[in-house]
Formats: sequence, structure tokens, C-alpha cells
Amino acid sequence: MFGWEFPPFSSGGLGTACFGLTKALSDANTHITFVLPKKIDVSSKDMDIIFADSFTSSDNVKLLRIDSILSPYLSSKDYLAQKNVKDNQYYANDLISEVLRYGILGGEIAREVIFDVIHAHDWLSFRAGMAAKKVSGKPLIVHVHSTEFDRTTGNINKDIYKIEKEGMEAADGVIAVSQFTKDLIIKHYGIPAEKIQVVHNGIEKELDPRIILEGKPINRFKEMGYKIVLFVGRITVQKGPDYFIKVADLVLKYYPKAIFVVVGSGEMEHQIIEQAATLGISDKVLFAGYLRGEELKKVYKMADLFVMPSVSEPFGLTALESVVNGAPVLISNQSGVSEVLTHALKVDFWDIEEMANKILAVLLYPSLQLTLKEEAYGEIGSQSWKNAGGKLINIYRKFLDSYLLKN
Repeated sequence: MFGWEFPPFSSGGLGTACFGLTKALSDANTHITFVLPKKIDVSSKDMDIIFADSFTSSDNVKLLRIDSILSPYLSSKDYLAQKNVKDNQYYANDLISEVLRYGILGGEIAREVIFDVIHAHDWLSFRAGMAAKKVSGKPLIVHVHSTEFDRTTGNINKDIYKIEKEGMEAADGVIAVSQFTKDLIIKHYGIPAEKIQVVHNGIEKELDPRIILEGKPINRFKEMGYKIVLFVGRITVQKGPDYFIKVADLVLKYYPKAIFVVVGSGEMEHQIIEQAATLGISDKVLFAGYLRGEELKKVYKMADLFVMPSVSEPFGLTALESVVNGAPVLISNQSGVSEVLTHALKVDFWDIEEMANKILAVLLYPSLQLTLKEEAYGEIGSQSWKNAGGKLINIYRKFLDSYLLKN
């Protein structure tokens, strides 16, 4: 399995997905070698993977790291900045060359490791998966968590698009995280529908959120009677943070006792801070920065409503995280998670008036908030990583059986 991030050192949903999937696969007695580019010495040895708090180690999963500065959501500009800071002879001159170098190393690793199936996550690792397939002849599955059309909302990098398309064409099978993503792949990459299978991301239910909340200290804004509206995600054009600020302005005209909290970081951060200031609502918009773990859970738990106004969201794990932690959700129709959440408010990302109406409804009617919270929590039981892992195993077996028949 080729990827580029893994908890606890992860910066987004891909790391969370890799954690959930590999844990489920390991629990089902699937042996995994997870190849991960990481900023460490090239002399570092293979090691047992460390799974955050709930999954300390596993004999079924090995972590193999190579020296690279590839990381999710990395732009060419970011790559060069990191390379200049690192000043390491092992890094390529630009991002695409680094992806190609990772591909070559993927082929070298495939010569040394015993495996049955190759699984590559997103475009940065597609070349590595293709090289491993070329060396071994083993089945290649590419897993599309996000496309260049999602990340750039249409202003695509042609080199990245080419790698994505070549990876999907070379693969024996393609996994999409939603029907929304599958449709996009068919439309923009010309991949046949029958080659693509949808495997939705999962979430693990903990204690009932109503129990978790008992006895917890109330945020000082809650004590003052304010309602909390929450955004969690990278502050980039894909996630629609500017729409969140626009809708905050509309809502506050009718409901001034609301606080809009932005959790995350990204290249649009300064822009939306200025946007809030220009609109005169800076005192009602709080920027919490990047949070994870228990800190993020606490923010979810204090929210009266979680809003995900994504312009193009292949899945949207933050919505499931919100539900698990007891906050109702308002999500864009342009998201994969809208396929698995029935008890959620839904709206087109660009329709800020309708978005504002739905936010106001939740803030004004506690019974609606409670119903959304309880019904959504009740429906996500089947949306587990165990189920997602089981679907992956069936896909692996299908292509492995075909490979064995031919060989």
C-alpha cells in the first residue's frame, strides 16, 4: 500500500482514512506493508506501525519509510519552499519530478517485498503503484480520495491531471470514495464506469454523545447564551470557507447571539480574516487554527451546528466526525458524505441565502437541532471502517483470483 501520511503525523482526511482502512484490514488478518514518504533519515529501518491511541501496534502492518517531502495537498510552490529549507540531495528539483522519483523507489521496493495486491492512494503515489505493478505483474488498485478538479475547482494542473489519468488507466481497478467522485472520474478522466467501485469512508462510534457531554465544562460563549456554528477543514477554495463567512454575515443580521468558529489552516486564511473584518463581523468569527485529537473533539461537542460548505468534496469525513461527537450537520450537495447521511441539512454551496435559512432554523428551534443530532448519530452505525475494509478485501480477492487464473 502506497500513501504519504499516517496518524499521528497527518494533516487531513487521507491520513484518517488510511488509519481506518488499514486497522480494519489488519483486524481481518490482512498483512500490509505501508510505504510512506516521510522527512526522516534514509538510514531509518522498517518499523511496526504505531496507531495513535486506539491501535498501538500490529504484526499485520509494517511501515516502510523512504526519504521524501511529499505530503497531502502539496503545491509546486510549497514543495520548492520545503526543499530549499531541507536542502537535501535526495530530493528532486520540482514536485512532479519528486513524484516520479517516488515511483522509481516504489518499483525497487516491490522487488524486495512479498505481496499479492498493490493499493495506491491518490495521485502522489500512483506512479509508485504503477512501477510496482510493472516489476511484479501483480494487480494494482488505485484509490481516489480527491481529484485535481476537487482541489482546484476546475483550474487544473495538467501535469497532475496526466498522472491521475495514467494511474487510473494503468490500474486493474479504481476505488472512488463516493458516487460523486465516481461520476467526476467518468466525466473528466474517461474511465469506464464498470472499472470503478465506490467504497465510502467510515467512522467508529464511541459513547453516545449525549452521555459524553454530561458534566463537561461549558464554553464561556455558551454561558453567555451564544450559539456556536462550526467550520472544520483546510482553508482553501475547495472547502468553501469564503461562503462560510458570507453566510455568517447573513445569519448575524437576524441572530446576533451566534459565534462562527473556523478550525483549520490554509492559503486562504488571511483572505477570509480580511473578509470578516470588511463585513464588520470580526468579533463574531473566531479563528482557532489547526486542531486535532481531543482538542478537535471538544470543539465538535460545543457546536450547535457544523457547516461544511465545500465547493467539491469527494467525501467529507469531518461531517461524520461531527455527528459522532454530537453536533448536527449542514453539508453541501456537492459532497460524497451527502450520499450516506440522510438526517442532515443539505444545500448547494453557492446558495448562501438558503444556507442561512437552514442555520437560523437550527439556532431558533432546539427541537430541530436535537432531532438532527440523534437521528444522524443513529444512522451511522453501518458506516464503519470495518465495513469499508470488508469491501476492500472483496475487491482484492476479485483481482487476485483473476491474476492467479492467468498465471
